[in-house]
Amino acid sequence: MALPLSESASLLAELREVRRAGLVRLRGRALPALESAAEKALTATAARSPGASVEALLRLAASRLDAGTLRAAAEYTLGLAQGTRDWPASSRRARAASVYGVSVERFRKDHEVMVLGQVAEHILRLVSQGTEAGGAEEGEWGVGTHRFVQVRAGGRPARLTLHMHPVDLLRDVDVIVSPANVHLALPERYKSSVAASLRRAAAVRGVTGDVRDDPLHDELRTWAARQGTAGRPVLPGTVAATGSGALAGQGVRRIYHAAIAVPRAGTNDYDVLPADVTRAVSRALTLLAEEHDRYTPPLRSVCFPLLGSGRGGLPYRVSLAAVWAAVEAELAREAPWDVHFVVRGAEAAALVERIPAGT
Repeated sequence: MALPLSESASLLAELREVRRAGLVRLRGRALPALESAAEKALTATAARSPGASVEALLRLAASRLDAGTLRAAAEYTLGLAQGTRDWPASSRRARAASVYGVSVERFRKDHEVMVLGQVAEHILRLVSQGTEAGGAEEGEWGVGTHRFVQVRAGGRPARLTLHMHPVDLLRDVDVIVSPANVHLALPERYKSSVAASLRRAAAVRGVTGDVRDDPLHDELRTWAARQGTAGRPVLPGTVAATGSGALAGQGVRRIYHAAIAVPRAGTNDYDVLPADVTRAVSRALTLLAEEHDRYTPPLRSVCFPLLGSGRGGLPYRVSLAAVWAAVEAELAREAPWDVHFVVRGAEAAALVERIPAGT
C-alpha cells in the first residue's frame, strides 16, 4: 500500500516522538495525526483517558505486523512490549536492535526507519478500513476492538462489554478468568493459548527482557500446596485465584484459573464438559463476591474468554452457552458485576452479540 506523502510524514514524525517519549509520557503531548487516526479507526470506548486512544491504535497496528522480528522490534521500539512502557528510549532501542542481532547504530539508521514505516502503513490501513466500515450495518465489526452488548437476564436489562483482540491486551479489567487443566499446570510462555498468553504477559522482566519472576506459575504452586492438592488433580470446576504479576500495570488485578480441562491419557488432548465450564464460571463469580471488598477500590469487573473452545475442543456456541448460563443467573439477581467477554475472531464475536436474541 503506497502511503500518501503528507499523511505518512506526519505519522512517522509523531511515531518518532512516541519512541523518544515512551507511553508513560504521552499525556499532554500534541499528536494530532495519531489522535485523528485513532478517532477514525477505533471505537469511542478506546479513548478512556488522555493518550489511551493513541496507545490503543499503536497496539492494534503492531498486532497487524507479521509475527516475529518485525512485530517484536516494533513493540520494543514503541514501548508496547510487556514491562517496557516506562523504559528509556535508549534501552528500548537497544532491545529492538538485539531482536535483529545488529548494532544499535545500524538499527537506528536502517531497521528502525523500516519498523516505524510499517507501523505507519498499518495505521493508514486501519483508518481506511474504519472509514469504510462507518456505514456498516449494526452488528458488523469494523476496526474497533470493543463493543457493548445490551442483554436481558431474568427479565432485567444488563450490559456486557465485548473485546475482539488477544487476551493480553486487556486493560482496566479487575479479574480475568483463565482456562486451566485440572493439574493447574500452566502451558509454556511461548504457546499461543489464553493461559500461555496471560502467563507471558504477567511475567516480570528485567531491562534486557529476561524473565526474572514467573508469578502465575509460582502462585499456583503455592495455592496447590496450601490446599493440599500438590501432585494430584483438583476436581473439574475448581477455581484458583492468583495475583496478576506484571499485568497489574495494565489495570488487571487478579487472575482466576478455572480448572476445566481433563487430560486424556496417552495423548496431548483434553476433554472439557460444558457442565464443568458452567460450574467454574459460577465459582469464579462466587470468588469475585468473596474478594470484592478485600481490595481498594473493590473488585468489580470480570472478563471471560470462551472457556474450553481452544484445545478443549468445544465449539464456540457450546462454550458460550455454558459460560452464559452462569453469568445470566448471576446478573438476574442484580449482581453488581461489570462483565466482559474477550474473543479473537469475528465468528465468536458474532455469537456473543446474538445473546440478546437468545440464539
